[in-house]
Amino acid sequence: MVEFTDIQAAAEKIKDFVHKTPLIHSNSFSRMTGTDVFLKAENLQKTGSFKVRGAFNKMVDIKGKVIAASMGNHAQAVAFAASRLAIEAKIVMPKTAPIVKEEATKSYGAEVICYGENFKEAFDYAISERDRTFIHAFDDDKVIAGQGTIGIEIIEDLKDIDVVLVPVGGGGLISGIAIAIKALSLRTRIIGVQTVSATSAHDSFRQRKICEKPPSSSLADGIAIGRIGDRTFEIINQYVDDIILVDEDSVAMAILLFLERKKLVVEGAGAVPLAALFKNREMFAGKRTVLVTSGGNIDFTVIDRIIQKGLVSSGRVGIFDVILDDIPGRLHDLTGIISSHRGNIINIFHDRLTGNLPIGQTRVKFIIEVRNQEHLEEILQEIRMKSFDADSHCISS
Repeated sequence: MVEFTDIQAAAEKIKDFVHKTPLIHSNSFSRMTGTDVFLKAENLQKTGSFKVRGAFNKMVDIKGKVIAASMGNHAQAVAFAASRLAIEAKIVMPKTAPIVKEEATKSYGAEVICYGENFKEAFDYAISERDRTFIHAFDDDKVIAGQGTIGIEIIEDLKDIDVVLVPVGGGGLISGIAIAIKALSLRTRIIGVQTVSATSAHDSFRQRKICEKPPSSSLADGIAIGRIGDRTFEIINQYVDDIILVDEDSVAMAILLFLERKKLVVEGAGAVPLAALFKNREMFAGKRTVLVTSGGNIDFTVIDRIIQKGLVSSGRVGIFDVILDDIPGRLHDLTGIISSHRGNIINIFHDRLTGNLPIGQTRVKFIIEVRNQEHLEEILQEIRMKSFDADSHCISS
């Protein structure tokens, strides 16, 4: 098992290749959650992710060719490290990997092979090549030790930490951080965060045995791993205090909050600690809490959808249907109510062809901008009270 001395050695070995990322206090998140919140901003790391720490620690002593399998961040880290160390690198990525991460990996000079429909298929293809050193994304002692240097930096910059929230995929990041922090601050709790779309680490931790579960589509694609590592499973069982789950809507809201409140671009995997904090305010109330924002390599081709989903999840965009008589003036009555409450209509959609809809009526879907969920409820209450017969018209939020 990786020891704290291995992490100390890694910190010395990689210091000239990586950034010491800032630990940022967030007044806004602290105020919103009743917690003293700090962000370990690994989204500002070289290649936009913590992965370069482990990649350099593994590769700095390698002289031959290397190969890796990755959905994106590990791919970029290995490619970047190879370019700095003058090593030839081949990266196998599943066909489902975000194009932005594939192109970024190529830009560092690595050969990219797109193979398989998921990470497991890409992984199996990569390890079949015997003439190259395989660089595992998480289940490797040197990779784990490299990621653990984050824990040393956190304790160097901040004392009396109650909780550190860490994203978990295969477990390399939380394993290294947990070893380092428990060596320097035994009282600090280490809590991992996964999404409900990929729960292998969570289930394995709960059942005390490795549970393999294929992930479903997730905004946190960087931690959408179907099986925790063998090494990382043992470390997590020894050093990690808990692993909790968050849903996809809360991840979208967290990405939006990072953009709005901190002007930080944080990918889904890096946003899960903030999602967990907002979902479990009571658990962390009054505690000094560090969120490890593990990466910032978000796919900007879907950022508009993520923002819209975040706005809906946070109650700032409301969506509701109204069935009304399809006669002049009725739609005006509805829009007048919304306007009187200072709701901003973004879109209106008419549906006159629904099978169970009587002739002469129409279903209208509204998408409106509101201040919060309470504001939306005020508008819906006014619609119900003043304008429509509750027995004959359907209004739902």
